[in-house]
Amino acid sequence: MMKNRSAKIERDTAETQISLSLNIDGTGASTISTGIGFFDHMLTLFSRHGRFDLEVSAKGDLEVDCHHTVEDVGIALGQAFKEALGDKKGIYRYGSGQFPMDETLVNVALDFGGRPFIEYVGPEGVANIGGNFNFTLIEEFLRAFAFNALINLHTEIVRGRDPHHMAEAIFKGMARCVDTATQVDPRISDQIPSTKEVL
Repeated sequence: MMKNRSAKIERDTAETQISLSLNIDGTGASTISTGIGFFDHMLTLFSRHGRFDLEVSAKGDLEVDCHHTVEDVGIALGQAFKEALGDKKGIYRYGSGQFPMDETLVNVALDFGGRPFIEYVGPEGVANIGGNFNFTLIEEFLRAFAFNALINLHTEIVRGRDPHHMAEAIFKGMARCVDTATQVDPRISDQIPSTKEVL
């Protein structure tokens, strides 16, 4: 019987106060409130397409910028996956794919191998989304998530024009890849998927 793969993270700093709960083996149910409408939309997509149950409550210094809230939620989400996966016995470990969204095409590949790294390739000078969400925050979120989940994450926007479409393809694609990588392979359910026997 699979153990309960869930985690609850509380992060309290001078810039943000975050409460986050995650159930990897969920149905895609979510309750998201960060004070940033577009970011809430992206986290809801991530939950739904990864089939993760996710609750996020974040209060940040939005009068300064969205940056601290977006980055710190990424940190908390990465920590939650790390805690929920434990020793990572039996997981497929890798996930990859190509993901379209209208004119946009995104490549995502990741490895829950315990060696954090991010390679992000995207266009420069992309317009803000909804007037106040700076597109560069997508990369900041990905970096915070990858380094705290201890994953190697490669994301490439192959083509795209609409900033909303590019962001949405990234979040949906990452959700699907994380879902694939964290599923348990019944052939090795009692083994750690590494010749080092530790991840």
